[in-house]
Amino acid sequence: MNSTHTTRWAPVSELLPQELRILVAVAEAGAFSAAAAALGVTQSAVSHSVRGSEAKLGAVLFERGRSGASPTPVGERAVGHARRILRSYEVMGAEVRGAAREEGREALGGVLRIVAFRSAALHLLPPALERLAARHPGIRPEVRVVREIGAGAAGEVAAGRADLGIATLGGARDGTPPGLLTGVLAQEAYHLVHPAGHPDPRSLPLMDWDENCGSYTRAWWRAQDWIPRATVTAEDDAMVLTMVGRGHGMAIMPELSLRDATGAVEITGLGPQGPVRQVGYVTTPESAATLAVRALIRELRSEKG
Repeated sequence: MNSTHTTRWAPVSELLPQELRILVAVAEAGAFSAAAAALGVTQSAVSHSVRGSEAKLGAVLFERGRSGASPTPVGERAVGHARRILRSYEVMGAEVRGAAREEGREALGGVLRIVAFRSAALHLLPPALERLAARHPGIRPEVRVVREIGAGAAGEVAAGRADLGIATLGGARDGTPPGLLTGVLAQEAYHLVHPAGHPDPRSLPLMDWDENCGSYTRAWWRAQDWIPRATVTAEDDAMVLTMVGRGHGMAIMPELSLRDATGAVEITGLGPQGPVRQVGYVTTPESAATLAVRALIRELRSEKG
């Protein structure tokens, strides 16, 4: 006689908003005591809450030590989800209150958190934000410039610290965290930049910066025997452009970085086989459903068009 046995797993209890706030506070303060002070509760209450959250989730979320508390890898993900959930509560309240004030008409308002790398913040965002302000004056954009190194702008969105990011997309090593929504806003070619009037710019030393998207250019660079190893690494693309203009070397730079170019430099195309990168927006599924993020994406896309 055959019998079947069905295993029933007990559902994981949901974390309460206050438990989520405590996880975020501990991660940002780096210690249970500092988190307790920031929240106005006792340290024992914070410790008890974190232990309860770990029990509910079945994972250790923080490494404890004499120097404080730091999120484990799974803790980083949990804290990111906590920020995003708490942010959804905030946006829900703002949208409902706005709709009620306008008697059903969508009145957009509240803070819209945006991150972008330097050249995108300078050249892609301002026109879109001007149009957004004209159509929806109640929205208050908060823009932070982040370096496009490591997790970059996409990592800030995944961690729940931004509603939308302007980031580089694709490439040989796409570092966009899974689960995010993306859309291409611009496709820009790389160019050779050199001091104006130089008779042999390819003989100059190469200048570069850490944030340069090497994954987009690496394969192409390997096939170019005239490109030397970078001898000067600057802080950012603006510094590279300035140093090239002063005759210190040549560089290979994308179009957004070249919008600040002056007559001190000349820009030469790299041909149809030259490297190209994509720049676009990154957001979470929950943020993509909010009215303010949708409005900003429309403005960014209209700039593209």
